[in-house]
Amino acid sequence: MHTSFVTCAGCDTARKKVAVVRRTSDGRLAYRVFANTAAGHKKIIRWLGAGPVRVVVEASGVYSLDLSLALHHAEQVEVMVANPRALMDYRRSTMARSKTDKVDATVICDYAYRMEFVAWQPPSRQALELRQMARHLQAYVEDLTAAKNRLHAAKSSLTSSEVVISDIHVTIDHIQLRMQHLEQEAANLIASTPALARAHTLLISVTGIAHRSAFQLLAELLCLPESMTVREWVAYAGLDVRQYESGTCVKRPRRISKVGNAHLRRALYMPAHVAIRHDPNVGAYYEKLLADGKKSMVAVVAVMRKLLHAIYGMRKHDKPFDGAKFYQIPVPSP
Repeated sequence: MHTSFVTCAGCDTARKKVAVVRRTSDGRLAYRVFANTAAGHKKIIRWLGAGPVRVVVEASGVYSLDLSLALHHAEQVEVMVANPRALMDYRRSTMARSKTDKVDATVICDYAYRMEFVAWQPPSRQALELRQMARHLQAYVEDLTAAKNRLHAAKSSLTSSEVVISDIHVTIDHIQLRMQHLEQEAANLIASTPALARAHTLLISVTGIAHRSAFQLLAELLCLPESMTVREWVAYAGLDVRQYESGTCVKRPRRISKVGNAHLRRALYMPAHVAIRHDPNVGAYYEKLLADGKKSMVAVVAVMRKLLHAIYGMRKHDKPFDGAKFYQIPVPSP
């Protein structure tokens, strides 16, 4: 616990409000609810009192981002953006039976008081904007797939209305036009920001990573703290291996945890397939895994994980992709 800090606080954020519990050095708790607006965030900072203050905010997407930024920029305030899963597990450890905003904020405050505190470093404005663009583009991709499926179903029946078929065509054209516009805006943002442009250049040096994949990968990776290790990257992507064993009777197959960023896993999936087919070193690594008895999908996931390791090294050392470092192809014996 961090007894050197006068005040600890926990914030449970929702769309319209923020429930806050404050704990002072003498152990007294206070609870208040504020509007989740810029004005409400200023009131929270004033209510927390004179610093130093450590605040834990439960990560809840866009609903917690502005609050976290306001706290980060406030004097004498440190903020930690905590993984909801970690907070949920901590809540279970307290055996709290009720679930209300006040109970949740109290648990988060207790977490801030007792657990290791890791101060949050916000990503750059450009990185946040790029991530929003990438996720909006992914929503368009899903809408486009749904529209094409509707078109296929409509054309499969002789009773389908030509008006409906025509309208679906218009919808598809509109979505594709918006996707092109969004990709162009993302390209402009990357080109106008030297750090983004350099990271983009490194990514497209990987066989299998084209401009759209690089855009989606950048959007997720540039929002990560620079202090993260490659193992933390893998865990963040949900590509870490999960084991389940108990005694001598229970031993389930090893699988990836999938407890992480699904956007990042999705962005790695197709590049891994393309690299397997077109990069000799990546393809050789994949074939080695198959020869070792791995199933095809397991081998693909292993390639995704190894690609993430490669990208980490490329960014750390500012070097383009080197297939020989990814996997050294064995030389046949003479």
